[in-house]
Amino acid sequence: MKSLLFPSLIVLVCLAGIAGLDTFPVQAEETQDIQTLKDPQAIEMFRENFLKNFKRIGLNTAHSDAQFLRIMVESTNAKRGLEVGSCNGYGSMFMGMAFERNGGQLVTLEIDPKFVKECRENLKKTGLDKTVECVEGDALKVIPELKGEFDFVFIDAQKQDYYKYFQAISPKLKVGAVIVADNVIQYADAMKDFLDAMKNDPAYDTVIIQTTQEKRDGMSVTYKRR
Repeated sequence: MKSLLFPSLIVLVCLAGIAGLDTFPVQAEETQDIQTLKDPQAIEMFRENFLKNFKRIGLNTAHSDAQFLRIMVESTNAKRGLEVGSCNGYGSMFMGMAFERNGGQLVTLEIDPKFVKECRENLKKTGLDKTVECVEGDALKVIPELKGEFDFVFIDAQKQDYYKYFQAISPKLKVGAVIVADNVIQYADAMKDFLDAMKNDPAYDTVIIQTTQEKRDGMSVTYKRR
């Protein structure tokens, strides 16, 4: 696997590891409505506390991985993101905070109506529903209908379909776009076509990283060079 992503990646991985220590120095009132908060620092504290106490399920991104996604979005100044596989919005909220700071938008796709409902509720509870749009539907059908270009993509859905997602997304990727794909160690066999394409296509540089041993898994991080 090629290792020429961009010089700051190692620093970013280290930062993600630091951020994943579950250190939340400030506690916010859980029953408080974020809509009543005006001070940016109070809003940030509310969100951090909400995420700290979020009851994650097995399908959710690991905490350190979600922190890494937030760092990647913000540090690359991404403006338009796409997430394939919302689940209940745990990772969407982390990325949403970064896109909000960048003045950008995130579209997140989810096929399960139950998770779509939960994701939208969680985005509203954290005041991120204006930054993140949760779209219900089959990603392979929805992606071709999406307008414009994307500079950040996170893939975390059906593992055997990763290459299909990438094929659908690739015409919409800007030069310099970053594509992060989850579960590439545990499910390497299921997504071999995707990993081989990322390894062999000269337009892309890819590395495999681990920010945590929580799931004994990792993510691929790909940079579109041209």
